[in-house]
Amino acid sequence: MTALARLLWDARQFGRVVRPEDIDPPKTSAEAHAIQHQIAALSGYSARGFKVGSTSLEAQRILGTDEPGAGLLLAPFVHESPARVTIVAEHTPAVEGEFAFRLGRDLPPRDRPYSLDEVASAVAAVAGAIEVVGSRFAGGLAGKGRLLVTADCGANVALVCGAWHERFPLADLPNHPVTMTVNGTPGGSGTGSRALRGPLNVLVWLANGQSVAGLGLKAGEIVSTGTCTGLDAVMPGDNVRADFGILGEVEISFV
Repeated sequence: MTALARLLWDARQFGRVVRPEDIDPPKTSAEAHAIQHQIAALSGYSARGFKVGSTSLEAQRILGTDEPGAGLLLAPFVHESPARVTIVAEHTPAVEGEFAFRLGRDLPPRDRPYSLDEVASAVAAVAGAIEVVGSRFAGGLAGKGRLLVTADCGANVALVCGAWHERFPLADLPNHPVTMTVNGTPGGSGTGSRALRGPLNVLVWLANGQSVAGLGLKAGEIVSTGTCTGLDAVMPGDNVRADFGILGEVEISFV
């Protein structure tokens, strides 16, 4: 698996792609997550948290999976809005408007599952965010399946967060609207319910998955919770905005 981690990290650094037919793919979720951690070690970068993807039926259909998946967010690829982000056309980049949480306390591994109320009490702040996604595997995201996407750090290119809000009512998130524009033209739109019927459900899923893995979640980590707007393709030179209403706007210029 170390060889694939090296190929994927080099592809991310240098704008290359990896041909799926040329690699020995991960056989299990544990192997796919091990590749993520090998990529982090090769990069020398710390992880700022996690992105959770394929939390909507549409995203699952595109990837060819029936479950969510998590990827590490490496520090240099987490930004504050407005941001300038470098993208590579060969990685078929796209943007998604979604909600992000910042944790205020640890959710350590334990024997029993975390409840929604317990996870909600660990949230210190919520923000609107744009995740930039793209596949380091040739041919883009379509049909790659959960394990290849997970190995590729969840296809994360960057995460750009807007202003953090410490007192926003989390129960309102499933009905909270998000709209995307690309170069001033309307793009995807939706509400928080598109992500597992609500972003907090996504965080519960991640907290319990990390608990089972013996890892847990830590105070200060950021978790993005999956697309509420679908995928809007982007190219270098594009400017995108996601409007989260009272949570504010998030903006990216691509280079």
